[in-house]
Amino acid sequence: MLIYISGLLGLLLTLLAGVPYLDFLKKKLYGQYIREEGPASHAAKSGTPTTGGIILIIPAAFSALLLIIMHQSLGIKTLVIILTALLFMGLGFNDDYLKITKKQNKGISAKRKLIFQCLIALIPALYIYFYGSAAVSIFGLAKIDLGLLYPLFAVFIIVGSSNAVNLTDGLDGLAAGTSFFAFLACAFICYFKGINNLAIISSAFAGSCLGFLYYNKNPAQMFMGDTGSVALGGTLGVLAVVGKFELWLLIIGAVFVIETLSVIIQVISFKSTGKRVFKMSPIHHHFELCGWSEPKVVYTFWLAGFLFATLAVWLF
Repeated sequence: MLIYISGLLGLLLTLLAGVPYLDFLKKKLYGQYIREEGPASHAAKSGTPTTGGIILIIPAAFSALLLIIMHQSLGIKTLVIILTALLFMGLGFNDDYLKITKKQNKGISAKRKLIFQCLIALIPALYIYFYGSAAVSIFGLAKIDLGLLYPLFAVFIIVGSSNAVNLTDGLDGLAAGTSFFAFLACAFICYFKGINNLAIISSAFAGSCLGFLYYNKNPAQMFMGDTGSVALGGTLGVLAVVGKFELWLLIIGAVFVIETLSVIIQVISFKSTGKRVFKMSPIHHHFELCGWSEPKVVYTFWLAGFLFATLAVWLF
């Protein structure tokens, strides 16, 4: 029951927090600057209030902590996940704030951002290495003990997930909607594994993602910015690492994986042959340039996210 309440509370708190926060952003003119190389149709989005991830991550973290305390299962594991989520949010907010103050779509340098992401990811990675298990389940078929390599593997999972969701956040409602299905799948998997405190956290984040869609659906009143996307992806990765279902994240977040692969393929192809595989990457922009409307792309990706999340839970 507390798992459902956690999701509902996350949903309600995000909806309630959005009204005053949106008003604050409009008054302070904290708007998004659109990258020049993006689709021309996105120019109209310039100036849309950003850093909306604040009203997504904080309500989710608060809801999770409150319900876990009620569940009487508050421990270091829970605090590590919440702390990591808040640190990723802080990193993303810093990036967004620099973009706002510089009045351009360039914040923290990619190298510096990656270093901070790795440092934050080390917290849960080292915790699991010293107080958990260095073994990785191969979809329940076999286990491999990575030993000293496990922290590096865990950091790769967490940072990769953080950047994958960040790349996906390019259309109204796209990252929030696909993240909702991913966190929902995590909640089910954690529940089946008997890790109720992690199920409560996953449910809270799923609820907050759903609540944020009210402000972020097309046409978006507010963007989550890196404040939200970096934290959402990082939290998904941490849940997978702490919950010991690391590789299942490949199926749960398959949409994020596909988005990331499209960027990698595009870069490799262009640098090696001078030709582009896609009209633009990440791949959601490719479909836009193929003539799909933004809502059509988003709804299609939502459907894919739902199907992959359902498949992961069913297989698990």
